[in-house]
Amino acid sequence: MVTRPPLTIAVEPMRVDDLPAIHEIERDSFTTPWPPHAYRTELEANRLAHYLVVRVDGRVVAYAGMWLMVDEAHITTFAVHRAWRRQRIAERLLLVLLDLAVQRHAREATLEVRLSNIAARRLYEKYGFRPVGVRPRYYSDDNEDALIMTTETLDGPSMTARIERLRADLEAAPPPVHPEDRVGPEVGPGAGDQTSSEPPPTGNET
Repeated sequence: MVTRPPLTIAVEPMRVDDLPAIHEIERDSFTTPWPPHAYRTELEANRLAHYLVVRVDGRVVAYAGMWLMVDEAHITTFAVHRAWRRQRIAERLLLVLLDLAVQRHAREATLEVRLSNIAARRLYEKYGFRPVGVRPRYYSDDNEDALIMTTETLDGPSMTARIERLRADLEAAPPPVHPEDRVGPEVGPGAGDQTSSEPPPTGNET
């Protein structure tokens, strides 16, 4: 086995030159990926939108998007590259999204997730999201319902304590390793490594 130096991991704002990597992950993660122009429009024209990527040694391995609307932070999309799943990258990304929501004075965070995506639902529940409703036939590829999930007040004592406990747990966890150095069964979807999402209004579908 090749001995590699420790990987560097960073969560940073998405850039236009990240879009080829984003599209690759998108097509592999979702049956109805956003159209090619949607992310560029979001980055260049939507002042409500905030998109982040996770870089491991400079390579984009995950991304997520969020709209900040008055006092609500709405997570629009979320995915991790197949080869980098099951390494808690999704948790690191979600934590930064919630930190950003708090910094921008959002009162709560919301999202939609497929009813069948149990792994993602478990991750969101871990980070304080709870089911509050259903959007019938939300997903256009198979008309599956979407579960609406919302946090309690983001800056409330209960949510603050939860986030700080999870942050400490993540900081103590082993860092990601290169996929070629991993041992065990073939990598599949991990908890919250992908959240099905329909294109935003800029993609002509809601």
